[in-house]
Amino acid sequence: MTDLRTLDRTELENLYSRLEKQYLAFKSKNLALNMSRGKPSPDQLELSSGLFDSLDARTNKTADNIDVRNYGGVDGIREAKELFAEIFAVRPSEVIVGGNSSLTMMYDTISRALLKGVRDSELPWGKLPQIKFLCPSPGYDRHFAICEALGIEMIPIDMLDDGPDMDKIEELVRKDDTIKGIWCVPKYSNPGGIIYSDEVVDRLAMMETKAADFKIFWDDAYTVHHLTDNPPHLKNILQACSKAGHADRVFIFASTSKVTFPGSGVAAMAASEANIKFILDQLSVQMIGPDKINQLRHVRFLKNLDHINEHMKKHAKLIKPKFDLVLHELEAQLGDQRIASWSNPKGGYFISLNTLDGCAAEVVKRAAAVGVKLTKAGATFPYGKDPKDRNIRIAPTFPSLAELKMAIDVLCLCVQMVSVEKLLTN
Repeated sequence: MTDLRTLDRTELENLYSRLEKQYLAFKSKNLALNMSRGKPSPDQLELSSGLFDSLDARTNKTADNIDVRNYGGVDGIREAKELFAEIFAVRPSEVIVGGNSSLTMMYDTISRALLKGVRDSELPWGKLPQIKFLCPSPGYDRHFAICEALGIEMIPIDMLDDGPDMDKIEELVRKDDTIKGIWCVPKYSNPGGIIYSDEVVDRLAMMETKAADFKIFWDDAYTVHHLTDNPPHLKNILQACSKAGHADRVFIFASTSKVTFPGSGVAAMAASEANIKFILDQLSVQMIGPDKINQLRHVRFLKNLDHINEHMKKHAKLIKPKFDLVLHELEAQLGDQRIASWSNPKGGYFISLNTLDGCAAEVVKRAAAVGVKLTKAGATFPYGKDPKDRNIRIAPTFPSLAELKMAIDVLCLCVQMVSVEKLLTN
């Protein structure tokens, strides 16, 4: 394999001619492959079929003798609070269990802050002339969509190997009281697979913020989604914030969406007891109770954290070969060409690919033209604008291995073609 930067013009033109023939051959196949979102495969969904049998008409009451078919329980049933407390490593009194979507809980939390403020706000955020959020990037497109939809200005923050650039974050929050929050996916970050270091967690907990009501939105979506037998440790953010004297600083979110069924999982949030009380006072007006039937059947199916970890090993057995295939093909087809780099995650749902600057959008467009749909270039940055136009999020979980091999072959081919074009114009 050759470093493409060392080739002369004639060599690059000859290479491009060969690549173009391969591209036309793929185009003739009329492919329809989709790697645009991190969806569990049908085989993964089958792992949770036992949910359908975990509850029946004779077993519809909780340990507290509460009938889950009726009203009540705004903060969730006790068994579900205890299960998520184990997942979050917090107390049950620090947990609210909701509906099926953690994204909904995040959206609602920010919406309530705009209408009512958070516990330590002087004014509702929506009454302030300007609100800003820090957005570690590349990051989760749906976090950014929430901010954009609600009119919150986003400030991109570079992601480093151990988490977001804390020097930049500390500098900004120290002097700007319009910065009210930060988005974080702290374990197996979307899309880079980065795990926040203990130092980063501590600095987020301890840092001085000009806004007294600054909040960390800690989206621990992949906390049990490991691809290795010895998963990395993530420091407990709520404990770190409490120790630093900022117990009310963090809101933690997670769900079973990719543990059981994305369409009917269970979501939860954790926070200080003072924050939980403040939120529940507002939720009691918004709702009479969540879907307690779904909560109870999940508790009976998932049981406890040890059982969840065993269940997730079954997921890993299905998806790790897909991650291995993608990483093998990227290395085999792009390896020493010096036109791309990529992450090697230990968990989560994505692989982050960086092309040469200025190439990502054209690669995605070129792949789509032969029937391979990828996440839109720029989606992993605020406002959909990757300043270097180089990041592509690869979602390997949904396609079969055969489909995935075809899709990655197309992706690698498009990366090479667009890179050669760029080198020819330089």
